[in-house]
Amino acid sequence: MKTESESFEKKLEIAKDILEKLNNPEITLKEGMSLYEEGVKKLKEASKMIEEAKLEYETLQEQK
Repeated sequence: MKTESESFEKKLEIAKDILEKLNNPEITLKEGMSLYEEGVKKLKEASKMIEEAKLEYETLQEQK
């Protein structure tokens, strides 16, 4: 998966899918930890996108 080309919505969708997988009582600890790590990564990337959009918005508002 290419991180740069994933949209904010796609990152949230992936995180949601991971959460559903983590709710499966039959996954192993190793699988769970791997999924958790990937989910946290996607949520951090999404959060960074929000912050960047917020900064861009604020910059545009200051230019008015």
